Amino acid sequence: MSTLRPVVHRAPSERVLAWLRANLFSSPANTVTTVLVVALIAWLGGRFAEWAVLDAVWGKAGVAACNALAGEGACWAVVAEKWRQMLFGIYPPAEQWRPAAAVVLLCAMLVVSAMRGFWRPWRFAGVWIVGTAICAWLMGGGLGLARVETAQWGGLPITLMLAVYGTFLAFPLGVLLALGRRSQLPIIRSVSIAYIELVRGVPLITVLFMASIMFALFLPEGISFDKLLRAQVAIVLFNAAYIAEVVRGGLQALPRGQYEAADALGLGYWKTQLLVILPQALRITIPAQVNSFIDNFKDTSLVIIVSIFDFLYAVKQSVVSDLDWRHYFIEGYLFAMAIYWVFCYAMSRYSQWLERHLNRDRRS
Repeated sequence: MSTLRPVVHRAPSERVLAWLRANLFSSPANTVTTVLVVALIAWLGGRFAEWAVLDAVWGKAGVAACNALAGEGACWAVVAEKWRQMLFGIYPPAEQWRPAAAVVLLCAMLVVSAMRGFWRPWRFAGVWIVGTAICAWLMGGGLGLARVETAQWGGLPITLMLAVYGTFLAFPLGVLLALGRRSQLPIIRSVSIAYIELVRGVPLITVLFMASIMFALFLPEGISFDKLLRAQVAIVLFNAAYIAEVVRGGLQALPRGQYEAADALGLGYWKTQLLVILPQALRITIPAQVNSFIDNFKDTSLVIIVSIFDFLYAVKQSVVSDLDWRHYFIEGYLFAMAIYWVFCYAMSRYSQWLERHLNRDRRS
């Protein structure tokens, strides 16, 4: 008969020391490696902190103050001078409050959609239908606002719109493609496989090029679609193929007993998928799905190939095109990197919370 062992509660400091001994100082080789890596990180971190913080020029100090550093410190004055062009591209300066409001509204929609109280279909759909209409009105104008053509849109609003709608619209299409690839109907299965393999076999740049340039050649004379809309459709179709394979992996991971249980309850195909199979498959694939979403957010920088000025290109052009500030493009790229990191890190953290929240029934 086994005896129960008493539970020993360690102080936080003892747990930290135990973790360090077990993971970083468990052997002489690990100890030497840990010391060398920590020393390297400390040296590099100190040099970067000295360049980026201690010796840097902050605020609107002017280009003369940056030139006086002779490269010994960062010139964050370029961000203070060029932040409007970095964020909003070539959007008319007098109207740049509108893309700023659109970005705030779009971020608010994402935050609201992440709240559990808005997971009901009608609430979710209402938020996005109304919010999308307001964003389109702010960016494009009309009804009291000056018209701004999509050719003048750029910067962070374009990146967010392409990434957010490119993900939301691609997700249901990807789920349908995943179900079609596992369908028992040969025609549906063959079409789904052909689409997925064809799209996954070409780079996104090729799809954007086809949608923006080649597609227009096949349209009748006098008929054309907005360039931004064509790029958005291309991103949706491209992402759907990758989402389909992620969802298919989740479907294959479910045991056969789930299907048999649904059959025993007399559920039809669509009720089985919507009520039993897909909720479990999508929960399993949360990490992979978020990885696809983050890739989609960063891949929007490729739209410059079809002359759409995304955030990264707006940062580059706002600095490089100015002869006085062009030497401080590194600071501009670091600013862009920080913005990308904030959004990607937020998606990563939310996915971890969502995974824990949906797996509460599995915790002992």
